[in-house]
Amino acid sequence: MTKKILLAFDDSENAMRAVEHVAKLFTPAETRVVLFSVFQDTASLCDMHSPELTDYFKSQQSSFCTMEEKKKSLVQDAMTKAVRVLKEAGFDEKKVEIKTQVKKKGVARDIAKEAQNGYDLIVMGRRGVSGIKEFFLGSISQKVLALAEDMSILMVR
Repeated sequence: MTKKILLAFDDSENAMRAVEHVAKLFTPAETRVVLFSVFQDTASLCDMHSPELTDYFKSQQSSFCTMEEKKKSLVQDAMTKAVRVLKEAGFDEKKVEIKTQVKKKGVARDIAKEAQNGYDLIVMGRRGVSGIKEFFLGSISQKVLALAEDMSILMVR
């Protein structure tokens, strides 16, 4: 019976370690892996030209949008590398899927919601954000752990 794994993915070292862990732990013939990444909805901010925008935001808008596009590019490059790691471990390309979506409710909530679509396991790196960001916002992995109560979750360190 094929196992369906949701691998929550960003461009962090921890996410890549999670990929390597899946490649070592699971039997390629019996496993389907979905690399899932949630992106911020920056398109709407980049297209805003409202008079209510602060002068500071207007002056930095182009730089912000360029950085967000670069971030997406880095994640997509990391996903390509992740697919290569899985293929080298024997996973059939047809059993490895890349799935991205624009953030709807929050990264952790979107991961937990996706997990409801017939997955057997969520795999994710234990931490993908900086210590300061985690202090203020909480860890995505901790939030997923709390939200996906009915799912098995493998946290990779």
